[in-house]
Amino acid sequence: MLRGFYTAASGMFSQQRRVEMLTNNIANANTPGYKADQASLRAFPEMLLKSLHTTAGPRSFRRQMTIGEINTGVHMQEMMPLFLQGDIKETGQNTDMALIDGNIPTDAETGMKGALFFVVENGNGEIRYTRNGNFTLDAEGFLTTQDGFYVLDENGERIQLASENFKVTEDGVIFENDVPMTRINIAFAANPNSVVKEGNGLFRSEAGVLPSAIGNPNVTYQLKQGFLERSNVDLARSMTEMMAAYRAFEANQKILQAYDKSMDKAVNEIGRIK
Repeated sequence: MLRGFYTAASGMFSQQRRVEMLTNNIANANTPGYKADQASLRAFPEMLLKSLHTTAGPRSFRRQMTIGEINTGVHMQEMMPLFLQGDIKETGQNTDMALIDGNIPTDAETGMKGALFFVVENGNGEIRYTRNGNFTLDAEGFLTTQDGFYVLDENGERIQLASENFKVTEDGVIFENDVPMTRINIAFAANPNSVVKEGNGLFRSEAGVLPSAIGNPNVTYQLKQGFLERSNVDLARSMTEMMAAYRAFEANQKILQAYDKSMDKAVNEIGRIK
C-alpha cells in the first residue's frame, strides 16, 4: 500500500516541476534570445515482487513465488534548453544585434547541432554566453548587456565606442566613421549540452571557455544590426503541455486520496478491536 503512496507522490512532484518550467517559458515568451527549456522525465527502476511461503507437510520448506513487477515512480531527470533559432524582429536601434545561425555542424556524440553565442564578461571577470543581443552603451562608452555585462571582441577585450553612430557588418566587424575598430566575438559550442542556464539570459560552459566561431570553416553565421532574435517559446504548445501537466498532477492527486481513504478504512474500521 505504501508503495502506491510513493509512486503517486513522485508523479505529483514531477508534474509540479514541469508546470514550473512551462510557466517560466511562457513568462519569457517576449524575452529576446530566450531559449525554451525542455523536460526529460525518467521512471525509477522497476521492482520484481516475490512472496515467501512455507509448504505444508512434515518436510515443510520455504519457497518463493513471483508476483510480478511494480513501477516505483517517476522523476524529472533534467531540463535542457532548446537551441532552435528564434524569429527575427526589426527594432531600428543601432545597439541591437541579432545572431542568425547559418551552417552549424552536428555533434557526433549527441546527434545535436551546435550552438552560437555572444561572449560577455560579468562583474567578477568571468566569461558567460548569451543569445540576447539587446545591447547598450554605458556611461564610459562600453558595449554592454542591459544588466551591465561587457560584450567582448575576438581578442577577449571589452568593446569601447565613441557613440551609438557605428555600423556592424554581417561578420561582426564594427566601423566608426568608416574605420574598422574591432570584431564582436561569437563562441561556438559543439555540444550544446555542455552549456547550462545561469539566469538573466546567460549561459555558463561546463567544458571550459568555448572556442571562437571566427575562422572556423565549418561554422557560418550572420549579424544583423538593428534587429533582435525573439524567444523561441511556442506559446500554443506550451499552454497545451501545461494543461496536460495539470491533468496528470490531478490524476496522481486523486490516486493519492484514494490510497489515503483505503488506509483510513484499514486502520479505523478493519483494524478496530471490538
